[in-house]
Amino acid sequence: MTTASTLPQTLTPAEFAAAVDSLQTAEENLVVVVDCDGTLWSLDSGSQFMHWSIESGLLSRDAVDWLDERYRKYQRGEVNELQICGEMVQVYQNLRDAELRQTAAAFFPKRIAQTIFPDLRRAVETLQTKGAEIWAVSSTNHWVVEEGVKLFNIPANRVLAARVAVEDGIVTDRLLDVPTDEGKVTALRNVGVTRPDAVFGNSIHDAAMLAIAHRAFPINPSPALIERSAQQNWPVFFPSL
Repeated sequence: MTTASTLPQTLTPAEFAAAVDSLQTAEENLVVVVDCDGTLWSLDSGSQFMHWSIESGLLSRDAVDWLDERYRKYQRGEVNELQICGEMVQVYQNLRDAELRQTAAAFFPKRIAQTIFPDLRRAVETLQTKGAEIWAVSSTNHWVVEEGVKLFNIPANRVLAARVAVEDGIVTDRLLDVPTDEGKVTALRNVGVTRPDAVFGNSIHDAAMLAIAHRAFPINPSPALIERSAQQNWPVFFPSL
């Protein structure tokens, strides 16, 4: 348990901006990694998209009932993070990929865009002016993440997110990746990113990739990540909307 005497340093907005601006490398362009839910924006876009899918009738009643049961088990700790994140993308099997993309494009501006943290938008813009290569890594489905990071000018080919195979335009249940915990480090390693200059993340599920960074930025950290940040001497930052 973290006590007051062992809490990590908390950065002010000015200190956070200065820390971001100070990032540089003498050898090549900066390589920066950002988590999305809770880091770039405040809401869990994966669960919000699930609710949107239910409300809009995108998912069948059987799929809704199954997912609702699984999500309740996840909340009780009976289903782990890796399982639920995979199942929250597998549930869209047999739908058209184009339909999921259209749905995500309608969903994000209405439910999530207004919760983007201005400090994080500015941080990404600052890094981009330095020529940084920015990767978005998330356990949320890639349809939503790719749509969201468009607002940060991060291209889809630098998104590592939960995804399933698509065959003849139809979504299958064959998982290709679910980046969470050590899986985020593995996903980054698979694209040649082994020691990023900076990593931004908000939860204990980001701790593994924060640990491989030259500079770790815990953003709006969960209690478990606050504790880890204190252990690792990582200054934390709590952005405002």
